[in-house]
Amino acid sequence: MAVGVFDSGLGGLTVHRAIAARLPDLPLVYLGDNAHAPYGVRTADDIFDLTCQGVERLWAEGCDLVILACNTASAAALKRMQETWLPADKRVLGVFVPMIEALTERNWGDNSPPRRVAVNNVALFATPATVASRAFQRELAFRAVGVDVEAQPCAGVVDAIEMGDEQLAEALVTSHVEALKRRMPHPEAAVLGCTHYPLMEEAFQRALGPQVKVFSQAGLVAESLADYLTRRPEFLGSGTETKYLTTGDPVRVGGKATQFLRRAIAFQAA
Repeated sequence: MAVGVFDSGLGGLTVHRAIAARLPDLPLVYLGDNAHAPYGVRTADDIFDLTCQGVERLWAEGCDLVILACNTASAAALKRMQETWLPADKRVLGVFVPMIEALTERNWGDNSPPRRVAVNNVALFATPATVASRAFQRELAFRAVGVDVEAQPCAGVVDAIEMGDEQLAEALVTSHVEALKRRMPHPEAAVLGCTHYPLMEEAFQRALGPQVKVFSQAGLVAESLADYLTRRPEFLGSGTETKYLTTGDPVRVGGKATQFLRRAIAFQAA
C-alpha cells in the first residue's frame, strides 16, 4: 500500500514529513534524484525524461501513486506525462493543485467557470524553470479571474539550502523578495513554489512583512493526498516498506538530509 514521493533533491522531504505525520500508517518510498539536481536550471525535455525515470523507479517499489514533490517537475513535466505517457493503472500527482485550492478557496473538482477571489495580488517565488513554465498562472486562470501574479525566479536558494548554508539562503531570500517588491510593492499573498522553501518560510515572512499571507505546500499536499486516497483507494500500491532512495551517494545524501530535517535519515542507492 506504499505511495511514492519524488523530488530532484532534498526539498521533497518537507512533503514526505507532512504526509507521514498526516498518514502515519502509510508506507512511503522517497526518491531523490540528487545525481541530477537541481532541476530548476534544466530544459523542459530534460526534466521530463529524468522525472519519468524517477517515477518508473518508484513503480518498481510497488508505488502505483507517486507525488511529484518538486514544483519544477510538476510545472515542466506533469501535464505532458499525464497526456502522453502515464498508464491507466498508475497516477502521478503534482504539488500545484493543493496550493491553488487553498489560494482560490475552491475544490479541485469544482469545474464551474473562473470567478473573482479574495486575493488580487499574488507573489510567486519559485525556481527559474517553474517561473518560465507559467504552469502556476495557467492552472490558476482555470479557477480565478482578476488575480495579478508576479513571479520571482529565486536562483541560488535551493543550492544554498542543500549546502546547509542557512545564512546565504536567508540573504538570497531577502534579495529576491526585495526584487519582487520593486515590481509588486504590496502583495496580499505569497506562494512558496518550491518544496525546499518551507525551510525558509520564516525568512520569507520576515522579508514580506506580517500583512502578507504566505502559502507553503507541505501540509496542503498531505491533506490533499489523504482526501484523494479516501476517494481512490485502488491506487494504494503493493509496496509495504518505508525507505529513502537516492541516485546520488547515499552516505553524502543521508548526511545532508539529516542536517536538512535535523533527524537521522539513512538513504539507499536507487
